[in-house]
Amino acid sequence: MKEICLLGATGSIGTQVLNVIRNQKEYRLRSIAFGSNIKRGREIIREFQPDFVSVNSEKTMLSLNKEFPDIAFAFGETGLIEAATYSTAGGYLVNAVVGVVGLRPTVAAIKKGLNILLANKEILVAAGKIINRLLEEYKVQMIPIDSEHSALHQCLKSGPKEDVNRLIITASGGSFRDRSRLELTDVSVEEALKHPNWNMGAKITIDSATMVNKGLEVIEAHHLFGIDYDRIDTVIHPESIIHGIVEYNDRSMIAQMSLPDMHLPIQYALTYPNKIQNLGFQPLKLWEIGSLTFRKMDFDRFPALELAYQAGKSGGLMPAIYNSSNEAAVSLFLKGKIKFLDIENIIRDSISNFRNIQNPSLDEIIAVDHKVKNSILEKYEVK
Repeated sequence: MKEICLLGATGSIGTQVLNVIRNQKEYRLRSIAFGSNIKRGREIIREFQPDFVSVNSEKTMLSLNKEFPDIAFAFGETGLIEAATYSTAGGYLVNAVVGVVGLRPTVAAIKKGLNILLANKEILVAAGKIINRLLEEYKVQMIPIDSEHSALHQCLKSGPKEDVNRLIITASGGSFRDRSRLELTDVSVEEALKHPNWNMGAKITIDSATMVNKGLEVIEAHHLFGIDYDRIDTVIHPESIIHGIVEYNDRSMIAQMSLPDMHLPIQYALTYPNKIQNLGFQPLKLWEIGSLTFRKMDFDRFPALELAYQAGKSGGLMPAIYNSSNEAAVSLFLKGKIKFLDIENIIRDSISNFRNIQNPSLDEIIAVDHKVKNSILEKYEVK
C-alpha cells in the first residue's frame, strides 16, 4: 500500500493524479490540500475519503467539518504542512501547488521521510541547494512529475552521469510560437490561454507563452540532475512528442517520446522504477504523426528564457526573484492590469533591482518572495 499526500488536489495536476490512482487498491490517499475550488474539493472528499484535509480559510474548514465530521481539517500554512506530512515515513508527497507556498511543506515532508513527487518546479528553483541537502540527509528520493524532467529522468538511465554531455529540454513554443514580438503587443488573456498542445492551468499556460516555464525548467533540471547550465539546452518542438533528450559524450542521443499526456509522467513517478501497463494510455502512432520538427531557440524572441539562465548562473536569491516577479506579473496580466510583454520587463527590472544573497536561508528565500511580489503588485494594482 502506497500512502499519498496530495497538495493542490483540485488543480490540473492534482486532478490527473486522482485519475491515475482512482480504483487502484495499492494506493491510499491519506490527505489532500486545496484552495478556492470548494465544490471540487467536496467531491474529492466524498470519493476518496482522506483522513485529513487542509483548506485555505477557517470559514471553509468549519463548514466542511460539519459536513464531514469523521475527517480531520485544518487551514492555512499550518494545515498545508500537516497535509504534506500526514503519511508515515516511506509514503509519498505529491506537491502540485503553485509557487513557494509549497516550500515549507516539502521540507517538512522530507524531514519525516516521505518521498517527494514534484510537480511544483518553484521548490527547486527557489531553494534547490537546501532541498538537495535535505534529500541527501534524510535519504529520501525526489522524482519529477513535469513531463520534461520525467523524460530526462528516464533517459538518464541509459548511462552514468559522467558520460552525459548535455541535457536538451523541448518546448512547444506556447500559444504565440508563430508570432513575432511585434505581433504580441496587444494580445489578450484569452489568446494567451489557448495552448496548442497541452491542457494546463492558467498560470503555467501563460508561462509557456512567455517561455518562463522553460526557464524555470532549466533551473529545476540543474538542481535535479546536477548538470551545469552551460550543458542544458532548450529547443522548440511544436508537436510535443519528444519531451526530453540526453546527449552522451559519444554524441548519441536518447529521447523519451509519448503523446502529450500528463497522466504518463504521474504514473511513472508513482510506480518508479517500474513501468506498468495502463489501458487508458493511448499509443503513439508515429505514422499518424508523420514528422517531428525542431527550431533553434531564439533568445531575442524569448528574452525571459535568457533571463532565467542569468538568474540561475547568478545563484543565491536570484532564481527566487526571477520566479516571484514572474508570479506577480502573470497575476497582473490575468487581471488585465498589464500587457503581455510587460511580464518579461517586470522580471528584468526585478533581477536588476533586488539585491542578491548567496547561500540564503529558507527564511530569506520566503522573505524575498513576499517582498518582490508585494512591491510589484503595489506598483501596478494602483493603476
